[in-house]
Amino acid sequence: MFPRSLSFPALALILLTVASVARAEDFKGSWTMRPSEDSGQVYFGLAHHMHGGTSNSESDWDLGEFMGLDLATRDRHDVKFSIARDAGRFECEGFIRDGEGAGVFHFTPNPGFAKEMAQLGFTDIDDDKQFAMAVHDVSIAYAKEMKARNLKRLDTDKLLAFRIFRITDAFIRDMRAEGLAADDADKLVAFRVHGVTPAMVHAIRASGLSPTEDQLIAMRIHGATPEWVAQLAQEGYAQIDIEDLIAFRIHGVSPEFIEKVEAQGYKHPAPEQLVAMRIHGVTPEFIANLKSRGMKDLSIDKLVNLKIHGIE
Repeated sequence: MFPRSLSFPALALILLTVASVARAEDFKGSWTMRPSEDSGQVYFGLAHHMHGGTSNSESDWDLGEFMGLDLATRDRHDVKFSIARDAGRFECEGFIRDGEGAGVFHFTPNPGFAKEMAQLGFTDIDDDKQFAMAVHDVSIAYAKEMKARNLKRLDTDKLLAFRIFRITDAFIRDMRAEGLAADDADKLVAFRVHGVTPAMVHAIRASGLSPTEDQLIAMRIHGATPEWVAQLAQEGYAQIDIEDLIAFRIHGVSPEFIEKVEAQGYKHPAPEQLVAMRIHGVTPEFIANLKSRGMKDLSIDKLVNLKIHGIE
């Protein structure tokens, strides 16, 4: 109960202070650290409890960001360090031993961050999202860099996803150098998620194929690698339709399968015939069994029809 003599402005100030403290309490958690495989970095993890669950993040962070951290002492010792990023500041304390350690952190949001991001067109940054942007180092400079690329569907959430999946200006530039538009935020994220790299695009295009961005993603999802495409080319399927290539992977038309079918006397079957054979279970063993029973010179279409009707 507040005293009756308390003025409204004073009461509002108290309520604002209480709310600020409550928000600050939300941004406490624990950290872990261990050596990274990359020189000049450490593998740093943050665990933050929010809305009944736990948010965990682990990745390589540049060692130069850890202000006040002592890693020279190999014996166990207490540490206190801070990390300043555009979205806010992490204050950490705990212990370190031989490059590994753990402790607790407190995060203080930068009050001007959301406003500056909104001026760039990245709005709806609440406290939780600002914390995530600090964790993944979504800086003002990075936001400006991505904004300058004139990307379709680039909003605040996509910008955060860009940082999580390491979409850099160099990555976009390299993809465009391989002849792709690389101007859609959704597809750029999909490229990273599924492993469509500039090197893969270059190798596929060098083989004489010109897949679309969606087809490149589908090729990666289904395992149509440049090496696999080269194996098919050796079997005489160098310039087939991209959709046929993808169907080959989906239904298991492999270079080995093609070799075995051709060994049964069917030279260079059409792509759609090979797919139909795999869909309906027309195997080289099935063909050999029919031949042993005197059923020879059957076309692939007849073989498929026999299988569809259950004739073994």
